[in-house]
Amino acid sequence: MKILVLNGPNINMLGIREPDTYGKATYANLLELIRGYCEEKNIEVECYQSNHEGDLVDKIQAAYGVIDGIVFNPAAYTHTSVAILDAVKAVSIPTVEVHISDVSKREDFRQVSFVRQACIATIAGRGFQGYLDAIDLLMEQAK
Repeated sequence: MKILVLNGPNINMLGIREPDTYGKATYANLLELIRGYCEEKNIEVECYQSNHEGDLVDKIQAAYGVIDGIVFNPAAYTHTSVAILDAVKAVSIPTVEVHISDVSKREDFRQVSFVRQACIATIAGRGFQGYLDAIDLLMEQAK
């Protein structure tokens, strides 16, 4: 199984950005956790982060026919990007939306998720563990 883990804007600033909301662990810590977990499960994983909407769309499109599942934290683009929704819909790759914080308990604008319409599930508020939960869900879906 091959999984793409995508992260949107400002996820590269983990550990610096709002540690009361996102914790003190860094993006490098997140990547280490994901890669170690996938190695244990014998999953091929590619991790990618961008602050640019078009880059994320390009990466989703490039996954077509190559990737078996996507774990995706669209970050701020969750609430604004029809382009990302359309890209996920276009490739029809099972995708799990992930959020480190519990967006349901945050600002009103964070209650809207465009990408959720194209995802098989959403995992929020579980910190970095949410990424591992999403990987497990995609593995179960692939059976």
